[in-house]
Amino acid sequence: MRLNRFGIRIAVSTLALAVSCGAQAVTDEDILNDANTPEDVVTYGMGTQGQRFSTLEDLNTDNIQYLQPAWAFSFGSEKMRGQESQPMIKDGVMYVTASYSRVYAIDARTGEELWQYDARLPDGIMPCCDVVNRGVALYGDKVYFGTLDARLVALNKDTGKPEWIKKVADYQAGYAITAAPIIIKGKIITGVAGGEFGVVGKVEAYDAETGDLVWTRPTVEGHMGYVYEDGEKVENGISGGEAGRTWPGDMWKTGGAAPWLGGTYDQDTDSLFFGTSNPSPWNSHLRPGDNLFSSSRLAIDPDDGSIKWHFQTTPHDGWDYDGVNELISFNYEEDGKTVMAAATADRNGFFYVLNRENGDFIRGFPFVDKITWATGLDPKTGRPIYAEGGRPGDPSVTDSTKGEAVVAQPAFLGGKNWMPMAYSQKTGLFYVPSNEWSMDIWNEPVSYKRGGAFLGAGFTIKPANDDYIGVLRAMDPKTGEEVWRYENPAPLWGGVMTTAGDLVFTGTPEGYLKAFDAKTGEELYKFNTGSGVVGTPVTWQMDGQQFVSVASGWGGAVPLWGGEVAKVVKHFNQGGTVWTFKLPKDRVASQ
Repeated sequence: MRLNRFGIRIAVSTLALAVSCGAQAVTDEDILNDANTPEDVVTYGMGTQGQRFSTLEDLNTDNIQYLQPAWAFSFGSEKMRGQESQPMIKDGVMYVTASYSRVYAIDARTGEELWQYDARLPDGIMPCCDVVNRGVALYGDKVYFGTLDARLVALNKDTGKPEWIKKVADYQAGYAITAAPIIIKGKIITGVAGGEFGVVGKVEAYDAETGDLVWTRPTVEGHMGYVYEDGEKVENGISGGEAGRTWPGDMWKTGGAAPWLGGTYDQDTDSLFFGTSNPSPWNSHLRPGDNLFSSSRLAIDPDDGSIKWHFQTTPHDGWDYDGVNELISFNYEEDGKTVMAAATADRNGFFYVLNRENGDFIRGFPFVDKITWATGLDPKTGRPIYAEGGRPGDPSVTDSTKGEAVVAQPAFLGGKNWMPMAYSQKTGLFYVPSNEWSMDIWNEPVSYKRGGAFLGAGFTIKPANDDYIGVLRAMDPKTGEEVWRYENPAPLWGGVMTTAGDLVFTGTPEGYLKAFDAKTGEELYKFNTGSGVVGTPVTWQMDGQQFVSVASGWGGAVPLWGGEVAKVVKHFNQGGTVWTFKLPKDRVASQ
């Protein structure tokens, strides 16, 4: 191995180079058809709609016990912390990111490293919730990812050498990128993180070949969007029409609403779906109003960045409930008609089903055991019905330096946080990784300082139960019924995948990759990876066998922000490994 000036460690064996070069260019057709091509995984979400459903059924409830490790690849060095990546696989090559903005290309057959790229991160980066990265995007002959200092990087898929690097935002103002970008119509599309620092959220599209900016859409009301023509920016309308409609004074200038989790794409409506984070600051008494477009889901035109519609899950958010969680497109039949729907499980504890053509509210229901900040949702609009006394008190009306504290459930880390849920086309159920915890939360005076934390709140998180925090739930989106549940002692912080073999996969902080019966919730398989699993599993077919891969490495927001909950997980070991499993050919039922 050798390290060159770009921070690339290159495996020099002839075999490694041959394998890497064997990965063919990823096309627009490959991306749009990813959900139906089980021999590869080329989108974040195993399909642009983000369902995380595999059509493979060789591995199923009858033979899952025979799943066995094929290889394990270590990310190495002292750079541990949270490993939240979703692997991508194309023509026998796996591309996966690791903590501290690293990218690896791996021979998917042997686990041999092909190349490694390390971003040269500056001192002073300010990620709110660990040094995680959730994955790459693939297109043409390039591999794309975002960095903790808010840059987009395009790497050559065969060598790992940078083709271009673009600054998306200023990390010294609190911006970062942790999400996997997405590729639609030859454009690489990314959001930004930084809601805790009073940034202005935005979604941007770049030309995938050149890195040139194509359009930018701020996600805080009052800021101008632009398209770029021949290198010149052209105004494309103010987000929300004008400033000041739902924000007081100049608060919109530091409004947060960062779309830090990335997005999904629905080909049927030609829409990008992005969620936005909390408004800044957390102290809601400083910003009366709905504070658009914070804590919302947005449908965005991929051609020019225009906002088609929005749905706000927590207007005037005072609990840091965000609205970034993925919006997953799906269809269902009702009264003989096909409903084009989209679903999201929000941090605020409610599950929402929307019409994805126009954003209209269809139905909503709790998916956690207890919600204290609201008594329910308006049946027509989906707007929350706030509970009396459920909002943290205003510190300006007390003699103290802080307002009256309240007990709120869920805690601000959410009934569900970033970890993606999955939808099964076979069962019609969503499989939701969730947590049961509460918090004491109070407001404090605060003023904006560029690059400084902009909260105006304090908090302590507590488990809601003595024997479990995490709950994997099977939810029926048509009825709101919880069909089954699996309770876990530690919080669930990893993503979920489901398959046509009636299996549901997820990981636990205790280190296990687990598989459940998609219909009944029976635990059918577990394997300890040696560190907490907070990544998202994928499955694919290669050389006539079905494989499953997941990144292992404990970290993320829970040990940093978890308060009393962090005590539950303080003894868990850090790690940095991507594990790959296979089903032996002689265990496939058809053989």
